[in-house]
Amino acid sequence: MSLSVQEIRKQVMDYLEATECSIIEASPLHVTVKLSPIADRMLTERPYYWGFVDRTGVEPETLSFTFVFEPEKYDSLAAAAQAAPPSRPQRRTGAAGLPAGADLGAGGVTGGGAPAGAAPPGSAADPQDSLLARYFGNVPALPRIGPGMIRREDVIYGSKRLRQIWAAAREEGKCLQLFEDPGRRQRLTLFSAAYEPWLGVCYKVEMTCDLKREELHYIGVSLATGLIVPDFEARLASRELTPRLPENVHIQPSELTVAAGADRLEGYLTSKLALMDYTWAEEARERLELELGIVDIYYAELLKEQDEEKRLAIEEQYNRRRKETAWQYEPQIAVSAITYGLFHLRST
Repeated sequence: MSLSVQEIRKQVMDYLEATECSIIEASPLHVTVKLSPIADRMLTERPYYWGFVDRTGVEPETLSFTFVFEPEKYDSLAAAAQAAPPSRPQRRTGAAGLPAGADLGAGGVTGGGAPAGAAPPGSAADPQDSLLARYFGNVPALPRIGPGMIRREDVIYGSKRLRQIWAAAREEGKCLQLFEDPGRRQRLTLFSAAYEPWLGVCYKVEMTCDLKREELHYIGVSLATGLIVPDFEARLASRELTPRLPENVHIQPSELTVAAGADRLEGYLTSKLALMDYTWAEEARERLELELGIVDIYYAELLKEQDEEKRLAIEEQYNRRRKETAWQYEPQIAVSAITYGLFHLRST
């Protein structure tokens, strides 16, 4: 499985917008962004700096990045722009064709004997006059680091930064509380709209043996009525959601607690899994018995070793091999909640 450049860009832009980062420049090939505090904490791995900010309460200085989604095209366009001849602004000239106000000296330089725009020798701006330059020669300028530098990173499928953004999105978006946006018309009406609280959970079901299969089950339960909707994401897909409570609406009281709603969802999912076809598990156990039989046959003669020390080493290797085979072929089912939240939807 892979993602196109457009899909990767959309996911990155969605994350940057959701975390309220400041977009400096954007194109189909790249985005230059100044991270928000929450995105900086998740992406830059600066625990000591953020510990200092939390202890002192100072205004944080977040980092800026240029995320490039198509490095080859971006580099070729940048090289073409750099190779293009720069447009020169017209300058006023004097009677002899020199720039107005210029004083040509004997050395062919401006009146002070130094090239135009250069700092005079001995001034504080002259790098040769610094203390280090007197003893060690001209010291090259150090590269800029820190909040003032815009660092480039290629964000492509499989890159470390993209995996980090995905992990941050999963961590920050694991638990949600959203409200349906009723639109402008509801805000202007006299009567308040009733909103029904729903608990929605996206479960990942992993069925593993020597093969693996994963399923996603997005289920919702109304905390007001107890109704369970098995295809809850379809109900959310047609609605505009907002993290803030809209105007002129009220939330219906809940008959179920969040814990009671979660228990109902788990019971519903368990009963649904019980009705599945488990032929794959029976076939996996047959393959397990076959592999264990091969292991037993292989070690049967080796375990007859007369030397006790060698026999103990062989027994340890034999038991380890059986455990590894059982771990590989034994059918298992694991259920985990990857996303969950409270959704307040307009009652129908």
